Amino acid sequence: MVTIVLKNRAGLCRFGITTGKKIGGAVQRNRARRIIRAAFSEYDKRIRPGFDIVFIARSRTCRLKSTDISAVMHKHLLAAGLLLKDAKDNDS
Repeated sequence: MVTIVLKNRAGLCRFGITTGKKIGGAVQRNRARRIIRAAFSEYDKRIRPGFDIVFIARSRTCRLKSTDISAVMHKHLLAAGLLLKDAKDNDS
């Protein structure tokens, strides 16, 4: 999975998911979107406002579970500095 982050002027966090035809048929693309959406729901309330986030699914995405994608997403969001400090966040 690839994550693209851009600052916006809206003052809120927006996210999008894109899947290409290289991933497979409609069933595989929809599964990849569902998995990414499920993983993002865990971080939805913990992301700093004012950013647009685009998740680009890759060919392995539809074969992974949402917990695997969640770990990758956590790494990407931390690297981008988007996660708010939370009582559940024990990384620092």
